[in-house]
Amino acid sequence: MLRYLARRLVLTVPVLFGVATLVFSLIHLIPGDPAQAMLGETAPQADVEELRRRLGLDRPLLEQYGAFLTGVLKGDLGTSLRTGEPVVSQVASRVPATAELAGAAMFVALLVALPLGIAAAVWRGTAIDSGATALALAGVSIPNFWLGPLLAIVFAIELGWLPVSGRGTLAHLVLPAISLGAALAAILARMTRATLLEELREPYVQAARGRGASRARAVLRHAFRNSLIPVVTLLGLQFGAVLTGAVITETIFAWPGIGRLLVQSIGFRDYPLVQGCILFIAVTYVAVNLVTDLLYGVLDPRIRFE
Repeated sequence: MLRYLARRLVLTVPVLFGVATLVFSLIHLIPGDPAQAMLGETAPQADVEELRRRLGLDRPLLEQYGAFLTGVLKGDLGTSLRTGEPVVSQVASRVPATAELAGAAMFVALLVALPLGIAAAVWRGTAIDSGATALALAGVSIPNFWLGPLLAIVFAIELGWLPVSGRGTLAHLVLPAISLGAALAAILARMTRATLLEELREPYVQAARGRGASRARAVLRHAFRNSLIPVVTLLGLQFGAVLTGAVITETIFAWPGIGRLLVQSIGFRDYPLVQGCILFIAVTYVAVNLVTDLLYGVLDPRIRFE
């Protein structure tokens, strides 16, 4: 297992290097002068030159790239142009809120998807299967930028059951988590149904029933466990979609996380902070995919030995 872990960590290094390179390229791919864009077209040329010097844009590109990589390795992503605070501290202060929302969205998705997928597979072709499929299609079809305001209008404004924005209590988390987790729940439910149906056709399930195992035990203990690898794969891949969707959801519900910070930074043209937010999201996505690879080895030991 340790050799497998070491091999996966080594393979992650070039990916992280590529991510850092793309994030650095962001500010240089923007048409025009970033310093001029931050200060506006009417800004004095002396102020523009001063900002270019502060950002290090007056230095050769390779020198800027080397300084950026050095800063990333040291945990220094520069200073926010709007607040004057270090980018790392500002991003770190928003991480707990985003982690809380992402975890709650994943919980909502799994809480809905796994029972729906299992029920649809076990009772294939029945009304339960049709109802679960219809719910999954509805979840995939409804974008979170429409579902979020709808939930806020119904449950916060009209009924007054839940707060419409902010963070502080469990009630504040309900609407953003449902809005963010609905689409993921729909995709996971369909994947769970498809993979479990394949496993239920395998001879070992019938053999388990022949040995006296109940139907529930044969499904949950044997078939469901062997169907988890595609589900875990999808869950890891969709985590990036959760982080991307969090940008919209956090903005709708004024949730103080990384997504809202990114939108605010773009609005203020705070490029160092924009870079820091994007780098955090990208590195988190890579880390989650690494954890997903490691889970393969836990669920199927054959993968560790290949």
